[in-house]
Amino acid sequence: MTVEQNVLQQHSQKHQQTLLNQLREVTGTTDVQLLQQALQVSNGDLAEAVAYLTEKNAKVPQQDETTYYQTSQVSNDRYISVGSQADSNVIDLTGDDKDDLQRAIALSLAESNRAFRETGITDEEQAISRVLEASIAENKASLKRTHTEVWSDSPNPHDRKRIDNCPVGLKNVGNTCWFSAVIQSLFNLLEFQRLVLNYSPPARVHELPRNQKEHRNLPFMQELRTLFSLMVGSKRKYVDPSRAVEILKDAFKSSESQQQDVSEFTHKLLDWLEDAFQMKAEEDGDEDKPKNPMVELFYGRFLAVGVLEGKKFENTEMFGQYPLQVNGFKDLHECLEAAMIEGEIESLHSAENSARSGQEHWFTELPPVLTFELSRFEFNQALGRPEKIHNKLEFPSMLFMDRYMDRNREITRIKREEIRRLKEHLTLLQQRLERYLSYGSGPKRFPLADVLQYAMEFASSKPVCTSPVEDIDSSAPPGGTTGLQLPPPSSSAEQDSSASAESSGSASGTAAQQQRAPVHKPFTQSRLPPDLPMHPAPRHITEEELRVLEGCLHRWRSEVEKDTRDLQESIKRILRTIELMYSDKSMMQVPYRLHAVLVHEGQANAGHYWAYIYDPHQRCWMKYNDIAVTKSSWEELVRDSFGGYRNASAYCLMYINDKKPFLIEEDFDKETGQILSGMDKLPPDLKQYVKGDNELFDKEIVEWNALQARKAQQEKLALVAAAAAAAAAAASTASSTSISSSSPQPMSIDCSPPDNAALQQDPEYMEQPSPTSDSKHLQEDTERAISRASAEQEERSPEALLNAALKLEYARLVRFAQEDTPPEKDYRLHHVIVYFLQNQAPKKILERTLLTQFADRNLAFDERCKSIMNVARAKLDLIKPEEVNMDEYEIWHQDYRNFRETTIFMITGLELCHKTNYVEALIYLIYSYQYNKELLSKGLYRGHDEEFLGHYRRDCLLKLNEQAAAMFESGEEPEVTTGLGIMNELVVPCIPLLLLHDTERDLLAVEDMRNRWCSYLGQEMDSNLQEKLTDFLPKLLDCSTEIKSFHDPPKVPAHSTLELCERFGRIMTTLCKVANHGR
Repeated sequence: MTVEQNVLQQHSQKHQQTLLNQLREVTGTTDVQLLQQALQVSNGDLAEAVAYLTEKNAKVPQQDETTYYQTSQVSNDRYISVGSQADSNVIDLTGDDKDDLQRAIALSLAESNRAFRETGITDEEQAISRVLEASIAENKASLKRTHTEVWSDSPNPHDRKRIDNCPVGLKNVGNTCWFSAVIQSLFNLLEFQRLVLNYSPPARVHELPRNQKEHRNLPFMQELRTLFSLMVGSKRKYVDPSRAVEILKDAFKSSESQQQDVSEFTHKLLDWLEDAFQMKAEEDGDEDKPKNPMVELFYGRFLAVGVLEGKKFENTEMFGQYPLQVNGFKDLHECLEAAMIEGEIESLHSAENSARSGQEHWFTELPPVLTFELSRFEFNQALGRPEKIHNKLEFPSMLFMDRYMDRNREITRIKREEIRRLKEHLTLLQQRLERYLSYGSGPKRFPLADVLQYAMEFASSKPVCTSPVEDIDSSAPPGGTTGLQLPPPSSSAEQDSSASAESSGSASGTAAQQQRAPVHKPFTQSRLPPDLPMHPAPRHITEEELRVLEGCLHRWRSEVEKDTRDLQESIKRILRTIELMYSDKSMMQVPYRLHAVLVHEGQANAGHYWAYIYDPHQRCWMKYNDIAVTKSSWEELVRDSFGGYRNASAYCLMYINDKKPFLIEEDFDKETGQILSGMDKLPPDLKQYVKGDNELFDKEIVEWNALQARKAQQEKLALVAAAAAAAAAAASTASSTSISSSSPQPMSIDCSPPDNAALQQDPEYMEQPSPTSDSKHLQEDTERAISRASAEQEERSPEALLNAALKLEYARLVRFAQEDTPPEKDYRLHHVIVYFLQNQAPKKILERTLLTQFADRNLAFDERCKSIMNVARAKLDLIKPEEVNMDEYEIWHQDYRNFRETTIFMITGLELCHKTNYVEALIYLIYSYQYNKELLSKGLYRGHDEEFLGHYRRDCLLKLNEQAAAMFESGEEPEVTTGLGIMNELVVPCIPLLLLHDTERDLLAVEDMRNRWCSYLGQEMDSNLQEKLTDFLPKLLDCSTEIKSFHDPPKVPAHSTLELCERFGRIMTTLCKVANHGR
């Protein structure tokens, strides 16, 4: 055989091994001959082979097309991902025979290699491109959605401004959360970050590209540099990665979509970066084989040793991401042990001559960045679709890899043998213990110690000489009454009277007995006769028998308890010994610290991705969830990553060598010795690029501020103009008509000189429409204060009466502000001064507001009130602009107006919610919660109880979710459409609001809603419903906290103070009654 033929056969056999492992993992088929047949029929195409096997074995039709949102791979490869430099190290393990199948595979591989040489694109890469195309398609499709479905940036740039040095997020541009999770994990490897930022394309770039592969790598590398530079120095809270995704998408063209695993994207991303750095290394290096920094950083080597058909072999291979099976293992070490020791493997030389052999893997060189893929997807052959494995899998924050190193091969083998022996002993002990704890031969088993105790209790019970059945039968009535219900046991007196009645044989007595017999007495009917024991007891037992039996049972029980304790202690000792087997210092020399955990939430065909990344400088975990970057904890990471608790679990673990701090250390300035951070660590071209982008963002902020200032000025001018017009109209009316108590007077402030313009802008709740209105309580309060002042004040001058009335009214309002009120009463709604007092408004604001109350022209119905009103207005005129800041005065009153408006939204939402009109209630509750949160940001008493509002907002969403789910379950087209409409237009847009504040109850509510809809994935349903569900789920599972645009807030009518207080009192009283009834 020639060298070329041998190399071709080696490569072909390796490729076939890979495909067979994939097929076995995806379909669950273990028949090697059948797997080879599927590959032969499909000509090496994995997707067609899967379809062939599922149609042949499961008889389940394959779906025509997998839609854009599916971003999970059916198969997580069992094979080791090999870098571009790995093929040359593969050693032939299968012999020289060449049958028809082998030639077919060789031809298929040759065809694949020919296509790769022409285009630079492998079949695997084309499959990856379909995911990228799907993401871009989703991004473009989102532009065509209605405004309630569009994820949009906040128009206010201040909401998008980066706070201090908080890490920068990545915008989800259409099902690209997987991209964000991977890129953030790599970006936070500072060594990788430096390599990308300082990358410069080959000088002979004009001679490139030689093929499409090079055409893709260099532009993508440049785009990744710009993306990283923005993540380093941008003033934005998050940046847009669309251009990088677009380049990836444009690099591949495919006519069909195919489901892919995100780990496949990571595989290829590293391959592309490796190729880009390889081109640069070849240009710069003088060595025959220049070093590639990507290979140095992410790729390691292992040695495969074993026996094949009686012959020993050793084979060195490279690996990047190391795949691990999750199913059947409880922690990461168990997964690694299983992956490193393959007790039996198939020889794939031919199906007829298959033989079994053993093989071990030993790491000879570990990469600085060690990545593990956790295979959490399997193919359900019965259902014909992939399913996610939610089993719990624990992993440590510090992983010692010594036991897997080739240099520790002998000692590890000794320890593995010792562990194997201990586990065998442990299994025997556990089996023995199980016999003690589950004793018996029937279906029900009990602890043996308890069985002996029960036997002792039985033997010690009071002996009974008669059968309990006979005792009950003897109390049955004679004659024809046997067919009736037995009468309840009675007292001895009743029994005596009954017996006398029977002996007399009187008809009346018998009739009475027959009449009483069917009566049911629930509390006495089942009561045992007083002379019967409470428990069964032996009929006959002598004192000697009882003494011997008790002695034996007591002794046996003590022996059993001692044996049980001894077994439990032995089991604990063995488990502890196994746990500490590798804890000696010699086996703790290769520490790897957990750097990042990539998490997937959802099912196999739909879900959301995010990442937990450790920040060594702040010494805490950070959660990178698209645009949201927040501090987290190890406890939250465990909850979301171990699995078994929710639909979320880790699918990729990234460890870094703890003895190589350069991986996460910042650079230092060579001259000053200072740490380089922010813009300082960017090369000049990127520094200029980021500076330009920051200038654009600063300009956007300046333009926004100017726009808001213009709007505020326009609103202020409009208020002044409206007040002036109202004053002019009021003056005209006052001059042409006389004041009449029978005619309602429009509320306005009297015409006054220009320097009193500020008075004309006083808030509407300080003005009452007329003295006969149902909202005239403010006027009545004022007149009541004047009357009390007149009665108590000796001096009758208007100024003295005004001062006394002001003090009395202020004292009354202070009492209200200090009083503890029930939930149905809120004095802040009764008077603005109460609101100001509780929120510690400045004294000048309080004085002017109270003075304005007494300057109300509606007080002018008698000479005393009119004179006091004139004095109050004169005092207002005398207040100088520098004494009261009118801008601050207006801000305080605007806050109170906002408080009243928020209250109206809240009341309306609660009323609709109480009437179960959740669709209309939700929008009111959403806006009331948001407005209230803005108020509370200024002070504790500026708004209502946030937890109260959050409860009803959350409850309304859950009720809507239940309604929509019930409609979907009906299967009726109108109902299904309505239900999904509720979810898309109301529930889904609100989920980011719940996720944004990250309260435990809100997170649980979101989880409940998602679980309800994810539960449908495993159910049989009409294909139309399945299509609608799969189209809807990605929107529901998207964990982005980017706020969707909502409908405009509903218009609420103006309310008088009396109306507002009454409505508030009614709904709060109703809710309190409902809550008390529920408790």
